[in-house]
Amino acid sequence: MPISEPPRFLETAARTIKPRRSGITHVIDTGTPTAGIDERLRAHGAFVDVWKFGFGTAYLDRDVASKIELLQSHGVKACPGGTLLEAAWWQGRAEEFFSWARELGFNCVEVSRGATDLPAASKLDLIARARHHGFEVFAEVGGKDPGEPARPDRWLTEARRDIDSGACWLVAEGRESGTVGLYTADGLVRADLVDALEAAGPEVPVVYEAPRREQQAWLVNHLGSNVNLANISRDELLAVEALRRGLRSDTLRTRLAAACST
Repeated sequence: MPISEPPRFLETAARTIKPRRSGITHVIDTGTPTAGIDERLRAHGAFVDVWKFGFGTAYLDRDVASKIELLQSHGVKACPGGTLLEAAWWQGRAEEFFSWARELGFNCVEVSRGATDLPAASKLDLIARARHHGFEVFAEVGGKDPGEPARPDRWLTEARRDIDSGACWLVAEGRESGTVGLYTADGLVRADLVDALEAAGPEVPVVYEAPRREQQAWLVNHLGSNVNLANISRDELLAVEALRRGLRSDTLRTRLAAACST
């Protein structure tokens, strides 16, 4: 028999509610059928805020329009992957991309520079153009190339320029593997890069790509239960929410202690 109301006998970490600017969970999806998305939203829709169609999958998905409609009916923003916009820019078809995305009903777009040699000025131009077309913009900071050293001062400069160009969110690059950008090759969090992004300005929230549980736990323990997390698997929504609330061993001591002290 399903439980109509959650139990109340524990003091768990306080969470924001949708729609929100802090505490968002940003899913990356690489091809879930419509029925699978519907199933997950019915079960855990309260725990997901943004659903990204990874890299260029939205361009190939015949059901993308119906999926976007389904997501929005559950209060979830739909976003194409940044690689798709990079591909459009590379072929000189960014305007066609924006028209296509608007016609399908996407709420937001991601502007990145990890797959191409997109110059910094072109990235800023794409952010401004996306805002002109009415999109909420997730601007990715950092690159996907593990051979390119990530420097906090450069990340901070890039973040502030993105904000000045109209970015609504900053996304800390971590890739699907969690081994580049924000992380070392071993998947450890670069605290100096986190500090740089947090210093960019409170008016634009930072979203941290964190595909691994230990990365999610570090961010929750250091930045709180309402840190913004991205590159979350569609199958980990409940697990990530438990982590945020202190209901996993990785965060139990810090999050439940914080809950009991308020």
